[in-house]
Amino acid sequence: MEAKKLYAILEKDFIKPKLSDDWVKHMGEVKDFLSPNFKKRDMGLVCDFAKEINKVYTAVFPSDEVMQRILRDKIQDAMLFVHHPATWNIRKAPTTWQQMNRQLLQQFKEKKISIYNLHVPLDNYGDYSTGVSLAKVLSIKPKKPFAPYFGSLCGVFGRTQFDLVEDLKEKFEEAVNHKVKLYAYGDDKIRNKEVAVVAGGGDDLEILQEILKAGINTFITGLSIKNDYSKKAHEFAEKNKINILGGTHYSTEKFACISLVDYFKKLGLESEFIPDAPVLEDM
Repeated sequence: MEAKKLYAILEKDFIKPKLSDDWVKHMGEVKDFLSPNFKKRDMGLVCDFAKEINKVYTAVFPSDEVMQRILRDKIQDAMLFVHHPATWNIRKAPTTWQQMNRQLLQQFKEKKISIYNLHVPLDNYGDYSTGVSLAKVLSIKPKKPFAPYFGSLCGVFGRTQFDLVEDLKEKFEEAVNHKVKLYAYGDDKIRNKEVAVVAGGGDDLEILQEILKAGINTFITGLSIKNDYSKKAHEFAEKNKINILGGTHYSTEKFACISLVDYFKKLGLESEFIPDAPVLEDM
């Protein structure tokens, strides 16, 4: 497929006028590789390296491991679709976002492999969104969106089949294939079988306040670690008896990128998801 045609389809399907983002001011190390359009609005085509695209790889982050995996395929005329244009690593706090490797970017340029990013547009409530995708793998039926974020609604209120938080925790661990963290601040029973879901970074006081207002006592998210940023959110959750289940930034957002493989295949493109390693310290 002609690259410009694919970019136009993604634009039409995902990028809405109300959405914004905030990346470029932090990406000085790789700014010379960024497309003019990305520099203007922080979303969409990150690196315009391809004229034709015959295969799309999807990944949560453009980590060295992900980029090297693509280069090992010895492929040209391809695209890496990422949820984020940088790689999250809480182990390297306070610089938690690591920029793309310049040497690997140069190889991408030479091999004509573009990089495309949908962060806020993929968080925004919809069929392929991070929250809906996570809810689905946990057998949670989405009911309505919540949690305003850069013009999007990134959260999902939904109904679970489980009565008990421990059973939902077990389902969560089965889905992400590793242990998750439960902060058991509330009752063991899930109130009315209704839960709140925010993939990625849901450790935010305003999100917890909205969950309380909805009468929900169980919250599923990615980042749940207690630190200076999340301290007020945890204090609020504990005071108001809201259980928090955390499953890491990567593991809770990967399902949206996995679901996009089918999206690209429906466009007639070969596609595959590239797995990465979760940072368990997120919990």
